[in-house]
Amino acid sequence: MAFIFQHAESKVVVVDKEFTPVVKKALKMIAHRPIVIAIDDPLYREGCLISELTFEEFIQDGDPDFPYGPPSDEWQAISLNYTSGTTGNPKGVVYHHRGAHLNAVSNILSWDMGSHPVYLWTLPMFHCNGWCFPWTIAAAAGVSVSLRHVRADAIFDSIREHKVTHFCGAPIVLNMMNNAEENLKWGIDHKIKAMTAGAAPPASVIEGMEAMGIEVTHVYGLTETYGPCVVCDWQRDWDALDNQERARMKARQGVRAPMQGELMVANPVTMEPVTKNGKQMGEIFLRGNVVMKGYLKNPTTTDEAMAEGWFRTGDLAVWHEDNYIEIKDRSKDIIISGGENISSIEVEDVLYRHPDIEEVAVIAMPDEKWGEVPCAFVKPREGKSLTQDEVISFCRSQMAHFKAPKKVIFTQLPKTSTGKVQKYVLRQQVTE
Repeated sequence: MAFIFQHAESKVVVVDKEFTPVVKKALKMIAHRPIVIAIDDPLYREGCLISELTFEEFIQDGDPDFPYGPPSDEWQAISLNYTSGTTGNPKGVVYHHRGAHLNAVSNILSWDMGSHPVYLWTLPMFHCNGWCFPWTIAAAAGVSVSLRHVRADAIFDSIREHKVTHFCGAPIVLNMMNNAEENLKWGIDHKIKAMTAGAAPPASVIEGMEAMGIEVTHVYGLTETYGPCVVCDWQRDWDALDNQERARMKARQGVRAPMQGELMVANPVTMEPVTKNGKQMGEIFLRGNVVMKGYLKNPTTTDEAMAEGWFRTGDLAVWHEDNYIEIKDRSKDIIISGGENISSIEVEDVLYRHPDIEEVAVIAMPDEKWGEVPCAFVKPREGKSLTQDEVISFCRSQMAHFKAPKKVIFTQLPKTSTGKVQKYVLRQQVTE
């Protein structure tokens, strides 16, 4: 947090009571002193104010006749968003007005939101500006329902009380809802749509949500692309598929969103598009209006990320014959065992089908014979116990034996503030 304040040269910091201790610590670590404004939320009775200046007092000094005007150029910056920094210092991604406007509208079109949606904030607003949904809800004249903490009981209570129609969240949120006590899920009989991204959702998680009557739309994007820019658009031909096959189709990332310019899966060196056969792997490249201006104060990294006008995502995928892309792994997460590529996502997808497993992450573990082999970190469901042999046998019954984990570690999984598993932490544990 201190790095972000310093790097962004933050002039104003607005702080909710819950975060007073951590922000106080961060402010002591930076050279300059921004204006610090306190949020005094009457619904949060704990904590203390960071400043005597509250938000309500601050805005009273504003000029109601201030002549506001739109930017003179759509390319001007509208916001600065920091990546979650899973591999080092976070990078400051600069958004422009045009991209924010277009992706806000793209969300409405790709999700068939219509007008006056009731949107539940299970997605953090700081994550890619809430995937542009603050602007989307404004454009659709919708209602925002906010949560202080993302818990299963609060989610289901809000859905019931406010007749929520739409919500977004990482697969970990959907998985939490699937695993919630049955008594929390009563009395919800209206149509609900969920949008998920952040990591490839296991097909079993999508199955569980749809069994509850919640229609899942899978999207893909990055901080650098304003959030969702690829969507798994549903085809009517798929209506006849069974639940498991429907979930498998929805687990694919999809085709470009309505306002996204271009999308391709290509060889990362030659930039030649891969064959659309669902087998040949390449890197996902994106180009168009829904791509960042660049990284703040980091021209070298910006140039590396933009290859001949294309944004390099670092995600490895295949391209199917019907134009849908499907991520197989992050380039740094692919496991190369005895010369064979193993997708950690594929192994995780199988493990999520085990009835006693709640969360899982698979990484490469050094091996003298094979170079690398899969290692699975598993969090069992509450009250359940598993052995390494049981988990490995389960995987071998559903996939090629060489892809199954060679080691299983039972533990809680370390996560970023956006719910992504910090695989670099797990790699350090394995290396040590």
